Amino acid sequence: MVFMLSEWWRWLREWPYTFGVALSLFVGIFTIGMSQSLGIELKDPEGFLGPAYVRLPLIALAFFALGVLPMAIRRAGFKGIKRGVIEIVNEQWTWGRVLHIGTGLTTFYVCYVSYRNLKSFLPTLMGDIRYDRFLFELDYWLMLGNPPEQVLHTILGTGFSAQILSIVYVSYLMVVPLSLGAFLVLNRDVSLGAWYATALSLNWLLGVVSYYAVPSLGPAFYEPARFQLLPESGVTSLQNSLARNATNFYENPTGPAIYGIAGFASLHVSVVLTVCLFLRRTDQAKWLQNFAWTYMVLTGMATIYFGWHYLADVLGGALIGWLSVAIAGWATGNGFLHQKHHKLQLTAEDDEVVPA
Repeated sequence: MVFMLSEWWRWLREWPYTFGVALSLFVGIFTIGMSQSLGIELKDPEGFLGPAYVRLPLIALAFFALGVLPMAIRRAGFKGIKRGVIEIVNEQWTWGRVLHIGTGLTTFYVCYVSYRNLKSFLPTLMGDIRYDRFLFELDYWLMLGNPPEQVLHTILGTGFSAQILSIVYVSYLMVVPLSLGAFLVLNRDVSLGAWYATALSLNWLLGVVSYYAVPSLGPAFYEPARFQLLPESGVTSLQNSLARNATNFYENPTGPAIYGIAGFASLHVSVVLTVCLFLRRTDQAKWLQNFAWTYMVLTGMATIYFGWHYLADVLGGALIGWLSVAIAGWATGNGFLHQKHHKLQLTAEDDEVVPA
């Protein structure tokens, strides 16, 4: 009996998803408890390609096809594609690998839905407590008396630049599920997929903690007049939608609306920085790393430009991103102490997992 328990304990310590599963169980149970305590039903937030429980499996299947079909065609040609797919699946796709992918998606899904619901409880639990005035004055102090968004509006203008930054900001809605699908499905080293899924899950948990520690609306919702000269864009539609949902939630907290406004910290910044750091730590192609860092800079600028966040929110988001990658790396056996910095291995016919 003692031997069996020690074997189970050793397996749990070595399994890269142990921390992530424990985290998702904790936050999921906590969220259910808060929902029942407040009398507010849990809601499944919809997004890119529909609800998360639909879009995540669809994305996983799409990346599975992306990884398998080209190899099947190279191996057996278009006429023999079915035979090629069967051979590749038999050679490279074990039930263990499928289980790891499913675990990563489930861990992410539970943490994300819990995050969105805990965020929606903010008005009910925090009432009118807001730190926007403090953050607003801190921006002025950091920028020597110049509103940061006005500086960007002056330098970049409020025409074409606004549309470009809007595309960058809104595209984030696709970056998260697509990057998760790529790292989980195309990657042959399951510990690295676990690292990324756990890092994203930590972003949600640390992000919602920051919302309650420093509740705020963000410049565009605190003083919307400062952003009235900006043209209509995808960001405008998104902000209007959030404002409508907030109004509906205030009118009926137990209704279908989900509240989604919070300033500190910026999870756009934290998640994109997580991507950048993960690409760096797994030694990806330089062009991909450079693209990610460029996207990171533009995302940070967009959050200030459109009034989503204060400068402190951006700095807080950067800290959350760094902590998420570091903690998840340690928890999945990919931290500095483990000396396991493998290059991300994508599905390939003759590839082996070789340390970089």
